Amino acid sequence: MADIKGLVDDNGVIYECNKILPDELKIALMEVLAELEDNKCHKTRIFPKSQLHKIRGVKNVYRVYIDKITGWRLHVQYGEDKRLYLCEVLKPVEHDRSTNKKIIQQKKRKYSC
Repeated sequence: MADIKGLVDDNGVIYECNKILPDELKIALMEVLAELEDNKCHKTRIFPKSQLHKIRGVKNVYRVYIDKITGWRLHVQYGEDKRLYLCEVLKPVEHDRSTNKKIIQQKKRKYSC
């Protein structure tokens, strides 16, 4: 059995995804969350589905693709307790504005672990 990395959803991101994601992407969300929980992916730093990567210019915030083609994304952070915190879900029209460092700093409540 694979080691499981803890995911923390203090902001209700999964609930929000369930409300706003199109039905055809809900399975993709579950696959991405399963990949993020897989400790083997974190050890090897290979994330084939979610393509987890750091956002440039912002400290400790990472981007995860739910579906890269349509533009649905998640922002996550690693906590001091080595767990992964889900910060927010981004609609396709929002992803350009959210990579801006100012916008993430304005939403500091969501991005503090």
